Amino acid sequence: MALPASQSAQLQHFFNHSKFDECGGLITDLDGTAIHEFEGHYSIPQSVQLGLDKIYDLGRPIVLNTLRFPLSVIRTFGKEWYKISNAPIPTVLMNGSQLGYIMQTKEGNFLYNEIDAFPLEPNEIDGVLQTITSFIKNNDLDLLVFYYPRDWQKGEIIWTPLADKIETVQKKYQSASKVYSCSLENLQSDLHAQEICMIFLLIDVPHDRLMAYQHTKRNNFFTRKGIDKDFGAQKIADHLQFELKHSIGAGDSEMDNFLRSVGLAIHVANPLLSYESLLPPIKVKNSSEFGEILFELAAMQRNVIG
Repeated sequence: MALPASQSAQLQHFFNHSKFDECGGLITDLDGTAIHEFEGHYSIPQSVQLGLDKIYDLGRPIVLNTLRFPLSVIRTFGKEWYKISNAPIPTVLMNGSQLGYIMQTKEGNFLYNEIDAFPLEPNEIDGVLQTITSFIKNNDLDLLVFYYPRDWQKGEIIWTPLADKIETVQKKYQSASKVYSCSLENLQSDLHAQEICMIFLLIDVPHDRLMAYQHTKRNNFFTRKGIDKDFGAQKIADHLQFELKHSIGAGDSEMDNFLRSVGLAIHVANPLLSYESLLPPIKVKNSSEFGEILFELAAMQRNVIG
């Protein structure tokens, strides 16, 4: 399906006034942006696959910028995405705290090759532990602590204050490599014994049971001060030698703050998203429409090449 004339004109304006074909790239969020989820199953919409394929053919870099951790990307759609890229996939993961490539070995297995990482400082971990302690003292025993070591093979680890909830949590969060319970003192030792890229606190109860002091936002992400998706985007662009101001970025949430640094932002399925790119953003209804933009962008560059 062709783009609406207004969106096509916005895209053409970006292409005409940028150097996308020389030093630009694509940096995209995954869930809700380039990836469609339905009843726990994840897929890359056909239009996105076709658009990505054309961008890859033109040799422009494509970066995945997501909250997910390496094993999660690999296990859910790494193989499917690799079929499109046919090359190592550059990524910014865990809210900018780890950069690297998803790679496939000669045997067909997938691994993560780190470029750089920015784990939490010890005092920052202590700050999170103080928050955890305050929840426990308030008898908020539905708290779950998700943490993500720099060692990508350790995956996602979940701590619960209640040992009898371990099995339930394991069944609910099957992406976790380990679910366990121990004292706060031992949790402190575990967190300080290794480099941690991100910690995520979740009050695992229905929204209407949350107390006022627990806020309406249940999800709390902790990374090193100054580390976020925009920071990661800047770092990966420097590494791959492309310029964000000549690039397109796509996202669907307020955590996708790298959208303010790109030449043209694509807001996917979120009309209230506030980030302004260098040019006015294009707002689309879903990931399939995002794929149409990629396809037309590739066509513009092919016309230049002739």
